[in-house]
Amino acid sequence: MKILKYIFFTGMIFLLAGCISPTRYQKSPVDKLVKQLSNEQDFSIILYDMNYDERSNDYKHQYQVLIPKKDTVLAEITPWYTVSDVFFQKHVDNMGMEITAKVDGKLTKKAAPPGYNHYVGNQRYGQWTNRNGNSFWEFYGRYAFMSSMFHMMSNPVQRSYYNNYRSNYYGSRSYYGPTRNGRNYYGTQSRYNQNRQSTAWNRKGNTFKSKVRSRVKQSAIKSRRTRSSSRYSSSSYRSRGGGFGK
Repeated sequence: MKILKYIFFTGMIFLLAGCISPTRYQKSPVDKLVKQLSNEQDFSIILYDMNYDERSNDYKHQYQVLIPKKDTVLAEITPWYTVSDVFFQKHVDNMGMEITAKVDGKLTKKAAPPGYNHYVGNQRYGQWTNRNGNSFWEFYGRYAFMSSMFHMMSNPVQRSYYNNYRSNYYGSRSYYGPTRNGRNYYGTQSRYNQNRQSTAWNRKGNTFKSKVRSRVKQSAIKSRRTRSSSRYSSSSYRSRGGGFGK
């Protein structure tokens, strides 16, 4: 009877192990864009816009891709992509910011103010100028469109901000600039981003935005727990099963 119980127990373990498959990592649209741009030495991917579809319960992203070339900078707005709740929640505070960049062949996925990794501080595109005792970045005339693209007229880049980023944040952690009146200088809730009234997100009311933030936070927590539980269960059954054959 003990042998039969042992065989039954072992069989159930392998049966359950076969039914429980680990949750595979799902590539985000940004991962796919990075792969498509693999031949480029330098590029930037900015979270241009975001939204939530209440009918389909889908979280959406739209990106701006910048590729520096010899005499110009190619800029393109992507179509809308559906993203996971986890990915949306990860970048919910990063709208208007660069969320992925490739600089001299090296990839970084730490959120940064737009332009900070390639264009600001690069004498090929502009220069630092002094005004009222402070130093600000200005693009040359041929690249003046970038000043408008990065909303630098209303949110100028001070040299102290840029130096702080390069010295203490670059490649290691996200940078949102200084805090003023209780809000970051860059990011979703910054004045810089809210000046972009043409975006779908900024056309939504504060009640909608708050509900989406709350919803995606809870949804992302559940998704992470499910994946963690699935990986643990599968790993546990595999290790137990391996032991019985010894």
